[in-house]
Amino acid sequence: MTSIKTLLGCSLLALGLLAQPASAADKTATIHFGDLTWESGSLITQVLRTIVEKGYGYPTDTLPGSTVSLEAALAKNDVQVVGEEWAGRSPAWVKAESEGKVFGLGNIVKGATEGWWVPEFVIKGDPAKGIKPLAPDLKSVADLPRYKDLFKDPEQPDKGRFLNSPTGWTSEIVNTQKLKAYGLNDTFVNFRTGSGAALDAEISSSIHRGKPVLFYYWSPTPLLGRFKLIKLDEPPFDAEAWKTLADASNPNPRGTRSLEPHLSIGVSAEFHKQYPELVAFFEKVDLPIDLLNQTLGQMSEKRLDPKAVAQAFLKEHPEVWKAWVPADVATKVSSSL
Repeated sequence: MTSIKTLLGCSLLALGLLAQPASAADKTATIHFGDLTWESGSLITQVLRTIVEKGYGYPTDTLPGSTVSLEAALAKNDVQVVGEEWAGRSPAWVKAESEGKVFGLGNIVKGATEGWWVPEFVIKGDPAKGIKPLAPDLKSVADLPRYKDLFKDPEQPDKGRFLNSPTGWTSEIVNTQKLKAYGLNDTFVNFRTGSGAALDAEISSSIHRGKPVLFYYWSPTPLLGRFKLIKLDEPPFDAEAWKTLADASNPNPRGTRSLEPHLSIGVSAEFHKQYPELVAFFEKVDLPIDLLNQTLGQMSEKRLDPKAVAQAFLKEHPEVWKAWVPADVATKVSSSL
């Protein structure tokens, strides 16, 4: 009888342990976030990490990688969280999501955009700086071959220069395919900057000098709020054409404007199962784009550390983030700031 009671007790204990939420099983396991290199991704990552660490008590760290490699790592659970995921864009993400290996949580920044841009003075001029309109009829990507000399590449002066994203970004693949789809490979150099910071520096330097520049960019970012820019028209969105742009191996891409941005928090399937309270938190994240751009502008201009900016943001704007988490979690975060 004793052995039966012992066996029964052990069985009930085991069942009790199994019934515990997976997230409660190990508060010491480190949650790996992707180390995003662009400004908004870096700031959002630090905001999330601060709340996860201080409010929920989980340790976190960051692992480096390009967007492409981080999406692959997320599908394998080598990374558990990507703080700013432009969901549904890359074939790797679409495949992993369809297989249930990754999840995109929430709609964290509404009103995000991306495209090909030129400074406003290129089209409208800038009387205050003595700049006359240089390309008053430039309206769309279809007009670009006529203006290759305006955006002259210093290393290949017979072509214009298009500033693309850094290699390894999903947008770099899309833009490279767009150049081919729009028939611009013969007239423009596909110039890939080494980093997001290098892209910013090249654009900013050109604009400050009153030099025409053609470039890819997106928001939320400080740069779009800092300068007067005009986005060039592209063909209306076509879902089938988009697939050809997102696929680097497609030899015959078709032109279309980019997929409507949907910014979410990417998580692995294992994370989704193991941390239901963090999933609930991530699904509620909502960052007002104007406030985010303003914060990013200050971070960029003053060259502030994203972690410090994240903590200041949480301290100064409780009206934004306290709606994302339970009251007890909010209290813990506030007391840590």
